[in-house]
Amino acid sequence: MSMKINPLNAIDFYKADHRRQYPDGTEYVYANFTPRSSRLARMLADFDDKVIFFGLQGFIKHFLIDTWNEGFFQQPKNKVVAAYKHRMDSALGEGAIPVDHIEMLHDLGYLPLRIKALPEGSRVNMRVPVLTLVNTDPRFFWLTNYIETILSAELWKSCTTATIAYEYKRLLTQFAQKTGAPLDFLPLQGHDFSSRGMSGIYDAAQSGVGHLTSFIGTDSVASIDYAENYYNATGIIGVSVPATEHSVMCMGAEDNELETFRRLICDLYPSGVISIVSDTWDFWRVITQFTVALKSEILTRKPNALGLAKLVFRPDSGDPVKIICGDPDAQFDSPAYKGAVQCLWEIFGGTTTDKGYKVLNERIGLIYGDSITLERAQDILQNLESKGFASNNLVFGIGSFTYNYLTRDNFGFAVKATWGQVNGVGRELFKDPITDSGVKKSAKGLLRVEESEIGFTLFDQQTQEQEKKGALKVVFENGKLIDECNLNQIRERLMIT
Repeated sequence: MSMKINPLNAIDFYKADHRRQYPDGTEYVYANFTPRSSRLARMLADFDDKVIFFGLQGFIKHFLIDTWNEGFFQQPKNKVVAAYKHRMDSALGEGAIPVDHIEMLHDLGYLPLRIKALPEGSRVNMRVPVLTLVNTDPRFFWLTNYIETILSAELWKSCTTATIAYEYKRLLTQFAQKTGAPLDFLPLQGHDFSSRGMSGIYDAAQSGVGHLTSFIGTDSVASIDYAENYYNATGIIGVSVPATEHSVMCMGAEDNELETFRRLICDLYPSGVISIVSDTWDFWRVITQFTVALKSEILTRKPNALGLAKLVFRPDSGDPVKIICGDPDAQFDSPAYKGAVQCLWEIFGGTTTDKGYKVLNERIGLIYGDSITLERAQDILQNLESKGFASNNLVFGIGSFTYNYLTRDNFGFAVKATWGQVNGVGRELFKDPITDSGVKKSAKGLLRVEESEIGFTLFDQQTQEQEKKGALKVVFENGKLIDECNLNQIRERLMIT
């Protein structure tokens, strides 16, 4: 997963000369990374304004250790210093940025920073810092906020996608409990379809691990690699199934689509789960006619070692709520009026849960992954419930419309300095713009975070002794990862009981 980048250049240009802009005698700069506001509250009425903290260990291992070592400390000093000077000179003017501090850092041989953080997988209250960082050597006071750009860019997305995945899991849990659906199906009910719509494959891998904190269903192979490499993941990390795409169905030709289905379920995949995209031409013909023609083959497929023999139909267009649950404006009693779940129930039947909700025959299923959002998922689950169907009749393919249609402002993540030391004297720093609504008002001074029954609480203006206490623990110091976690621990913290 290594990415060739000069770590010195992973900044906004304005960071390059802040070193000289701080007062003479500056020795320490202390900053934090905090979610300040939530847009999810507008999507889900029961969202409790808590963010999942996730992604720091991957960032530390990949960037603060591997990238800095490979791209800076292990490179010849004259080479990296010359490259940095060339970049600054070409953009800001000849000699605009001195390089003696870069030479000094290379001589030191490691990043003199200390990062304290909450445990990854924590659900953190809004406006409470998830981490703090400070330089450990007074000569490198400039380094704390020098890495703000990369710290923010690498962490806000992982936290955001992990939070959204958790909210999907919470939503699915709520409806499983209401309709009597088995809870052990939940880890598979949210399936990551987002990779092709992300901002590059590395973004897809990072974001996809955020999904894996709550689910195991994924089509992102790189995310499993990332989880193993950076989060010591073992056991069942992520799983998928054989599945077709439109090119497969088109190559088989429309006139021969039924035989393509038969070849797939009888010859290529006579056991286990196979997902077949079903709207290449006429989805309702597939659901109401092909199913009847293939009913005996579908019902007599052999279970695999896990006891599974399921054909999963995948609609990939239209309004997902209407396709799955039915369109009340369609012709009465037509397949479109009934919706896919009702049509499949009429052909294959099924069972009922202990709460009286219908579950389709175990040999068939549905997955929908086109433009699914939390709101649409909620609408689908509510409509299924109102029609008497349990929530586990559908797997949600969660794609880039969910995981990449985001910004840092979804949770208002920001890095802010709140304390510094100049000539041996501490200074409490804060911002409170008169033109702002209050969202950008920062904490003040040294910070401590404590955990209680209501979540995490911030205490600012702390003494140095008070700052050492609380839930924020040292995870990185002087170039080394101090406290390591694994994906299983994170998943355990995010268990919904």
